[in-house]
Amino acid sequence: MLKNIRMELPLHLMLLPGLAIVIVYSYGPMFGIVMAFQDYFPTLGFTKSPWVGLDNFSFLLSLPDTKRVFWNTLVIATLKIIVGLIVPLVVSLLLNEVRKEAFKRSVQTLVYLPHFLSWVIIGGIMIDILSPSQGIVNKLLVFFGMEPVYFLGDSRWFRYVLVLSNEWKEFGFSTIIYLAALAGINPSLYEAAAMDGAGRLRQTWHITLPGMRAIIILLMTLSLGNVLNAGFEQVFVLYSPQVYDTGDIIDTMVYRTGLVQAQYSLASAIGLMKSAISLLLIAASYFLAYRFANYRIF
Repeated sequence: MLKNIRMELPLHLMLLPGLAIVIVYSYGPMFGIVMAFQDYFPTLGFTKSPWVGLDNFSFLLSLPDTKRVFWNTLVIATLKIIVGLIVPLVVSLLLNEVRKEAFKRSVQTLVYLPHFLSWVIIGGIMIDILSPSQGIVNKLLVFFGMEPVYFLGDSRWFRYVLVLSNEWKEFGFSTIIYLAALAGINPSLYEAAAMDGAGRLRQTWHITLPGMRAIIILLMTLSLGNVLNAGFEQVFVLYSPQVYDTGDIIDTMVYRTGLVQAQYSLASAIGLMKSAISLLLIAASYFLAYRFANYRIF
């Protein structure tokens, strides 16, 4: 027993920096939850600010913008989840049919690179290419005889811009997961199917997709925990007051309420409500992942 402890001690010591970061940045700020139940004043602090119970939550639910913000968050996050499951799957199936390894790896690298760019950089790119006067997209529309569209200032288009730009940035990373699942399929199954006269489409339908079923179900169920995460960084970089009707989400509402308007208690109440709902969704997603994909953390 003592020998095992000595052998494993370096491994436990390696965990200390990560554990310290989690404690400082994840568990430490949880003391601020108390602000959601107070009329918080920075000059009084947590101990002397008056206690108001659930008044902040009642006020939050009475606000006319609350329903709209929660609905926008739900719609944007759901669209991102659906597109984020379909596009990487299709791309991975197409790449799996490529026989030239050099070309295949080049494409993988190119689609993977945007994942490493921050939303500040991606936002600048989107603003440039979608500019109503100088953007290449609107220049193409004018070339084909159509009117230019203010994509980032029109509520009808803003959600689609968020979904498509997010997918362009992230689908390369998700594709790697599907390609790893494809690598685990027994090649002899394809050889047997070819001998029976099955074409590439039938092989994909009867061998490839069933072989990927577990990872597809796993990613679908785990994505339920992100239903209320519509992407603060992306929305914050791209949105403006013109698109609040369809683009304002919970996280941007928390930012404006807490940091811009200095309503710390109300912002804490919004964040706590979102966290509570997300906790239930994450618990449900892990239960479904274990139920349908036999996936468990421990």
